[in-house]
Amino acid sequence: MGIVNLTPDSFSGDGLVGNVEQAVLHARKQFEAGADILDIGAESSRPGAIPTPEADELKRLLPVLQEISGWGIPISVDTYKPNVMRAALDAGASMINDITGMIHPEALQAIAQSDCGVCVMHMQGEPGTMQQTPQYRDVVSEVRSFLSEALERCRQVGVEDERMVLDPGFGFGKTLDHNLALFRALTVASIDDLPILVGVSRKSMLGAITGRRVDHRQAASAAAALLAAQKGAKILRVHDVAATKDALAVWAAIEPEGQ
Repeated sequence: MGIVNLTPDSFSGDGLVGNVEQAVLHARKQFEAGADILDIGAESSRPGAIPTPEADELKRLLPVLQEISGWGIPISVDTYKPNVMRAALDAGASMINDITGMIHPEALQAIAQSDCGVCVMHMQGEPGTMQQTPQYRDVVSEVRSFLSEALERCRQVGVEDERMVLDPGFGFGKTLDHNLALFRALTVASIDDLPILVGVSRKSMLGAITGRRVDHRQAASAAAALLAAQKGAKILRVHDVAATKDALAVWAAIEPEGQ
């Protein structure tokens, strides 16, 4: 899943807000590098982020989505706002990626009226304050419980399991120790064998491990993506598609099929 960031304040410095041509060019590069899905986000969810007005989010999102929706590649839209979900689906989005885990009843109705894929993510708190004092008794069991409840909410409005993806939410209201515990137990986060999405690309947990600033975390990001795949993740949300594809190709060539 190649990231296409349409925000002005991306933590990774790759935001392309207000420049449709450059955003489409970046999406094309992700596509040509081998992305299987493009994930477009027009509201920052980095720690400390301020919510984006709905009108601004739509203004950033729709021109780019309309340009790339005919490329023949599934497009995921990263939003938690019901009206943005509806507009994105009308414009050709294939998946809704909700960082709030579909807690809004209108969001549930928006996806229920579609046949789109749905990714529900765990987040403790909200982006503006989530990294101030995250606390858990047992991060693995609490994240799994939240995702189970989110899945049940979707089922209750008629969303089939075949449409569902689960995201443990690395970095969303979690310390480094929380993130590492979740990563080690990644297969435990799965529910009813539904696919898991992992998004750790360039995140602060990798900076804490390596000591490298955000624009020097490509190698760490590719290593983390490979480890996630080895632990059963089915979707890897990344900034560096080509590097991740190379890492996976080496693994596939060396490891016997099914190992």
